[in-house]
Amino acid sequence: MGFVTTKNLELYVEERGKGSAVLYISGTGGDLRVKPGVLDGPLASGHHVIAYDQRGLGQSGKPNGPYTMEQYADDAAYLLDALDHDTVDVIGVSFGGMVAQHLALRHPDRIRRLVICCTSPGGSLPSYPFHKLPEGIEAVERLMKLMAVSDTRRDEAWQAANPDRVQKLIDHSLAGALADHLTDEYKKGARLQLEARAGHDVINRLREIDLPTLICAGRHDGIAPAENQAALCDGIRNARLNWYEGGHLFLIQDKQAWQDIMGFLC
Repeated sequence: MGFVTTKNLELYVEERGKGSAVLYISGTGGDLRVKPGVLDGPLASGHHVIAYDQRGLGQSGKPNGPYTMEQYADDAAYLLDALDHDTVDVIGVSFGGMVAQHLALRHPDRIRRLVICCTSPGGSLPSYPFHKLPEGIEAVERLMKLMAVSDTRRDEAWQAANPDRVQKLIDHSLAGALADHLTDEYKKGARLQLEARAGHDVINRLREIDLPTLICAGRHDGIAPAENQAALCDGIRNARLNWYEGGHLFLIQDKQAWQDIMGFLC
């Protein structure tokens, strides 16, 4: 683990596990310092997992913006160059799934198999517009605002009936907050990521992606809703769609999801 200098910028990278190489591309605000993460889960038990903080986030470089989705895709390709990997399997989660779509369009020869989770094609079928949340919104306020969007089962009635479970979600959110996340530099990078995310749009280019692709989605995800998953599956040539019992965090809520992903990558 450590810092890797790529063609575009310095990225903070961690690697774990043995087996075929898998590049994991994280979601909005992803920071490897927040634990547990993908490297602590089942994926590293059978694969060599490469995870990194994307530009503007975590311990990676935070160049001046604006940022583009194409830059995020190129960052991933240039990281593979720096690590001497010609081809890898790619898993993109949420925002990372958007980056993975651009990577598949710009650098298809770098990907063996593609997994995209709880994500959207953009354009007329965007994910929830995080860029419209108030700038500087506190973690708990953000959680409460998004609770019924992240998992549509957790509406106001559910929250009122389950105060203990709501408090556990709040406690978990606070546990993942880092002092660094309060700095102006971090906030700038996070905002630049959201602005790039707002411009994500490959809905008319999905047919250009011709890779073995597994699309994973939560049945109760209001951030990346069902119609977005259907469009991805219909558009990508060699794709199949799996549904799981959960919301935007179904990878945590439904243990079958990681089992299926690992089986797809075998």
